[in-house]
Amino acid sequence: MGAEIKVSQADAFTHALAGAAGGAMSMALTYPLVAVTTKLQTQGSNESHESKKLKKKLSLAETAKEVYQEQGVYGFFAGLESAILGMTLSTFVYYYCYEASSRCLLSAKGKQRLNTAESMLVGSIAGSVNAATSNPLWVANTRMTVNASKRGTLGTILDIARNEGPASLFNGLKPALVLVINPIIQYTVFEQLKNRVLESNQKSTLGPSWAFALGAIGKLVATGSTYPYVTMKARMHLQNNENKSSTEKSLIQLMINTVKKNGVSELYRGMGIKLIQSVLTAAFLFFFKEGLVIWSLKLVRLLSQVRRRRTRILNRA
Repeated sequence: MGAEIKVSQADAFTHALAGAAGGAMSMALTYPLVAVTTKLQTQGSNESHESKKLKKKLSLAETAKEVYQEQGVYGFFAGLESAILGMTLSTFVYYYCYEASSRCLLSAKGKQRLNTAESMLVGSIAGSVNAATSNPLWVANTRMTVNASKRGTLGTILDIARNEGPASLFNGLKPALVLVINPIIQYTVFEQLKNRVLESNQKSTLGPSWAFALGAIGKLVATGSTYPYVTMKARMHLQNNENKSSTEKSLIQLMINTVKKNGVSELYRGMGIKLIQSVLTAAFLFFFKEGLVIWSLKLVRLLSQVRRRRTRILNRA
């Protein structure tokens, strides 16, 4: 019982399940910040140019106050169901692809740990598969959050597909694929810092507390460097393919038009609260995920020992 638990003993499916559960719990804990951030990022994005001129851009406090006045406490949890589903699917797909790709690469090279370039390669594979798989859920989540819809996730997805065409469910996929760089940066920073910590402490397993701290650092670096793309992706999720302006059909065109109308600062709207939210979400994700993997391995070990003891007792009888 006193032997050290090694996370490397867990298979890709165990990592994926632990990641999915950790992602769901982290999203549930930080969702009010997600809701306010999404409101800030998409402010005025679905209004006419004239109405944008008349409507004052709101600050974080004013946005939170407006949400409460218009929708009450529910406004801070609008879209929570789709966000948890999206986060659960995203983290499951990402961790499964990441762990499976890592093991193939390590096995082929006969190594125990990935270097920086290898971490980035594995992250790009996992991130691309994840982006394509989960995009419809995130489109539904953005619509449900901004419009405070009380329809379910499946109903929202079906409405979008029926009224705007299935292609609308993949609005924002291109920036999402560009944003694969975000988890690449995040997980590469996390893995390399993790390797340093494990080497300095001469251990093979990272504790949940260390995972929380390193996960926060990784997400801080990733979100800080990719935030304008995050904002544009959220705005593209609100676009209707039928009404979409011909000058705003690509990420770059939308970004250029946004800067022309409102200045460069518009690309960073809500960045402060987004950093807090994403860093906390990532930190809790890594905390829960690493903890769940360790606890699941401990449970498997305990059950195995109980089974062996029971077998010995039966044999003696």
